[in-house]
Amino acid sequence: MDKIVELFGINTDAQGIDWGTIVALQQCPFSDKKCFKTRKSEPDVAIGTCTVLAGRAMDSVMICPNRLIDRHKIFIDCMHLLTKHQPGNDYHLLSEIKIPGGKLDYVLVSARGSHAVDFVGIELQTLDTTGSVWPARMSTLNRLGIPVTVPEGKPYGMNWKMTAKTILVQMHHKAATFANINRHLVLVIQDPLLDYMRREFTFDHFTDPADVVDTVHFHSYGMQPLEPGQQRSDLVLHSRMSTDVAGIERCLGLKNDAAVEESVLLARISSKLTDMTLWSPL
Repeated sequence: MDKIVELFGINTDAQGIDWGTIVALQQCPFSDKKCFKTRKSEPDVAIGTCTVLAGRAMDSVMICPNRLIDRHKIFIDCMHLLTKHQPGNDYHLLSEIKIPGGKLDYVLVSARGSHAVDFVGIELQTLDTTGSVWPARMSTLNRLGIPVTVPEGKPYGMNWKMTAKTILVQMHHKAATFANINRHLVLVIQDPLLDYMRREFTFDHFTDPADVVDTVHFHSYGMQPLEPGQQRSDLVLHSRMSTDVAGIERCLGLKNDAAVEESVLLARISSKLTDMTLWSPL
């Protein structure tokens, strides 16, 4: 079975695609840059695999975090958590902001001029793979009319346990910082990963649907079936759950203490605001 669902942002079942050009350009449509996933043995060759089939149910599972930023829907779905936003404020979208406990993938900011007023931290987590997707990728190219040699190799797998444990630990490290300054931290994941977490970790204390008073929010997305004429499936928000710092600790059986002054983080974020970071949900 062909297990590569999306290659360079395009569904491999889409019709009328010039795959030779797509593969040659090696562009990620989500970042507007060259795909960052390259082969160690051939660093100039981008792999381009966004989504694959995985699990017993053969679900479409994203293996690249850039796939989640399609059409900026995940950021629009966090706007309601900017509880201090006022009409007239601008939106900014920042990436790779350092805080106690690590870096945030994205920060959605409400700013008045050059001063940040409110912000939401946003973390993205797709699935990590075991083994190489290269043989499956090359097999897909053959199916798409690009003759290549398909190397032998073990099938790739999904590293469910490590992926889930790692992101929950990271959320635990950062949650106390956000609770201390009364801000929200959002984890954006896909339905199959959330399903795994709920089976393997303690989740019965989460609020479902999410409550805006909670610090930590989980937004879980599914992929709509491909419509005629579409090049890729739309993301749809299926689940919003929330908890507090103690809730994340309960998932992992851990405790942590991280505190930072609100003024320190607001100043750090404000220093990053430029015309280039201005963001519009339209």
